[in-house]
Amino acid sequence: MAGFFSDFDFTVNNIEREFRKAEKKKDFINLTGSNPIIEGLIFPPGILKKAAEPYWKSRRYDPDPKGLASARQVISDYYMRRTPSIGIDPDNIFITASTSESYGLLFALLADPGDNLLAPKVSYPLFEHLAAIHHLDLIMYYMDEKNGWRIKEKSLLSASAGRTRGVILVSPHNPTGMVVKEAIPALRDLGLPVICDEVFSEFPCGVTNIPPLGVLHPELPVFHLNGISKMFGLPDLKLGWIALSGTDLKDYVKRLELLNDTYLGANYLVQSMLPAIFDEGMSFVEQMRIKFRSGIDIALEMLSKNSNIKVRRPDGGYYLFPEIKTWKNEEELVLHLLNNHGVLVHPGYFYDCEQGTHIMISCLTEKEKLIEGIKRIVAGI
Repeated sequence: MAGFFSDFDFTVNNIEREFRKAEKKKDFINLTGSNPIIEGLIFPPGILKKAAEPYWKSRRYDPDPKGLASARQVISDYYMRRTPSIGIDPDNIFITASTSESYGLLFALLADPGDNLLAPKVSYPLFEHLAAIHHLDLIMYYMDEKNGWRIKEKSLLSASAGRTRGVILVSPHNPTGMVVKEAIPALRDLGLPVICDEVFSEFPCGVTNIPPLGVLHPELPVFHLNGISKMFGLPDLKLGWIALSGTDLKDYVKRLELLNDTYLGANYLVQSMLPAIFDEGMSFVEQMRIKFRSGIDIALEMLSKNSNIKVRRPDGGYYLFPEIKTWKNEEELVLHLLNNHGVLVHPGYFYDCEQGTHIMISCLTEKEKLIEGIKRIVAGI
């Protein structure tokens, strides 16, 4: 079969095969969850009902290629409240159906088939799939685990090639939790547009605040990505955005307007609800922060008691990415924990991590399940 993903291997891997067996058992614990709803973090339904009510009273569809003006204004206001704040004009904000769609639009905006983008290694699998859809290459730059997973600037510079059109950067990074806290000279030297994924920006942990990248690099075109899936725990409502800051934006804005107008993927109802979600939903965001930090504190204390586990507090987000010193094969480790201890974690190679032996643990997990799952990991290593 020719076409998209024609060479992709859809064979079920060993971990997935054993997971399907294990999840049927009563005492099975999944420590890889990324869905807050499944873990009992339910955004207040009363706020959603109240937010939707005005739409039903005056229902209409008058699409704007950038998104509903009131929604773009509340997003602009949100960036002014960030620490440090950044002024982003509502006319430089584009509302999308999701962060994944935002990536797709920007890949089409910045690059032609055969061009390349620089992406982090460790990396989220989404990038590889989206690059394949758009027939782009990803050239990986490296992160330094010994230095808090900071970006290796020499690697970033050396990765750039003749057809490099932009840089993908994730802060807080998934799954290492690294936050870009200061300007990166190598980014300035490259002078390329930057796609900065900030979906965990409301969840600082090891730092007091998470600066928008555009504050650190006002000299570059920066495309800030975020949405309500992670920020408000609303993955079912699916709304994201692209917020542009920096220099020489006029041409990007014009072409991005055409691209977004081609799809008009963002739900009009959810766009109309966004001001109320921001106005009344931030207390729920604070509840999520408290839960995540508590889970991370508990997990760190328990894991650190095992000398075979090296773990650090993430700067942001709600994942832990510990190194396991006594195992060489990540798949064998994950299968051992799954089959012998009834707990699922992700191996580091799921995130293209080739240094050491790592597992990913989600502290989004409900507290009692998290505690029991960590006990099993500590006992199994």
